Amino acid sequence: MCGVFMEREQIRERLASAASMPKDVVLGASIVTITGASEVCVENYRGIIEYTDCLVRLQAREGQMRLTGKRLNIEYYTNDEMKITGRIDSIEFNDGRRGD
Repeated sequence: MCGVFMEREQIRERLASAASMPKDVVLGASIVTITGASEVCVENYRGIIEYTDCLVRLQAREGQMRLTGKRLNIEYYTNDEMKITGRIDSIEFNDGRRGD
């Protein structure tokens, strides 16, 4: 089943490339915009898994995103986008296949 999923993803990526369409539109990929070490905007996320002043975990289509830092604050969020401020120490991505 995993091979079928990967094959579909590869086909979608090739179609997006051939049609000169952005991958976020075709694949639903997240867009992460980092402004210095104090602001992150995330587009195309699916939900908030965990939120504390030192950790924000998000579910995205392609897996999970983990932001760590100090005084983290979700300034705003909508169904499509959110803005996180504070001192951002790290951003990690997990494809969801490991037990993290």
